[in-house]
Amino acid sequence: MNICHREGGQCAEMAMVCLTDFEEYAKEHLSKATWDYYAAGADECCTRDDNILAFKRIRLRPRILRDVSMSDTRTTVQGTEISFPVGIAPTAFHCLAWHEGEVATARGTEALNTCYITSTYSTCSVEEIVAAAPNGYRWFQLYVYRDRKLSEQIVHRVEGLGYKALVLTVDVPYTGKRRNDIRNQFKLPPHLKVKNFDGVFQQEASVPEDYGIPANTLDPSISWKDVYWLQSITHLPIIIKGILTKEDAELAVEHGVQGIIVSNHGGRQLDGGPASIDALTEIVDTVQGRIEVYLDGGIRTGSDVLKALALGAKCVFIGRPAVWGLAYKGEEGVREVLQILNDEFRLSMALSGCRNVAEINRNLIQLSKL
Repeated sequence: MNICHREGGQCAEMAMVCLTDFEEYAKEHLSKATWDYYAAGADECCTRDDNILAFKRIRLRPRILRDVSMSDTRTTVQGTEISFPVGIAPTAFHCLAWHEGEVATARGTEALNTCYITSTYSTCSVEEIVAAAPNGYRWFQLYVYRDRKLSEQIVHRVEGLGYKALVLTVDVPYTGKRRNDIRNQFKLPPHLKVKNFDGVFQQEASVPEDYGIPANTLDPSISWKDVYWLQSITHLPIIIKGILTKEDAELAVEHGVQGIIVSNHGGRQLDGGPASIDALTEIVDTVQGRIEVYLDGGIRTGSDVLKALALGAKCVFIGRPAVWGLAYKGEEGVREVLQILNDEFRLSMALSGCRNVAEINRNLIQLSKL
């Protein structure tokens, strides 16, 4: 767990102790345009920053003398056991951070026996990812395109490859305004492409590009009826990512989906919306255990994981920290980031008197502070 700084020929070692260490390393070593792309929030970045600050406002009520000599961090998502309640959220273009890209992410996640949500916008194909980590537990993140056939083809591909769920991202009828990407005129470098659509778009120079695919490919007319459409073409469980209100949570349940990811897209879409953790409680209270509720956005420590579970999330997902791990050391960096979160979560559990995830509940949260 060391970074080498050459100082007068000497090697000064810096231990990677927490997720912020990986963030600092990535900021230092990635190109400015790449760092800005991953770090971007929409507009003034209020929601992006609040995702992290909101966790710091929550206080725990630890219980003591509970015999925490043994602890068990295992849980299940959609009936499958994972080693601890942290998975990898779908983020695009991993090859920008590390040459092996998503293949390394898949191997790192497989090694820790947790869930990896592969992004549609991967710089490795779904086939390459499965070949690299054949025993990994994977879901596939999906957008609905104007050309429904495109969405349908990728659904059938991932179904055949053994992906276990579809994660339908619903908060991008249009792409949010990310100021630094506009200033940097962000584009994928010529040697990289959105691998899952290789050869699908005959890209003419005159057609503007939006994050690796032709602009206006996403369908802004997407509505609840498209959830029924998706159910009609697949047997996979459908999880909706991007819900922030109790009203939409209720509609999700009524439309027969199997899960919700409470998410504001890392603060990259609507600026001024709630932090994910602040939206969680009303959604959990509305769903009342009928389907599983997950969360992404702002998870940086094991105690953040504990807080999210105490407020009713079944599992959380990390986006940017996985990319920082990749930037540090590829597969090994992803493993280290997950391992640090696992260790911190186990410690926070024990220090608050919980021996397993079943013992984590809302009594752990000082509600007057919320």
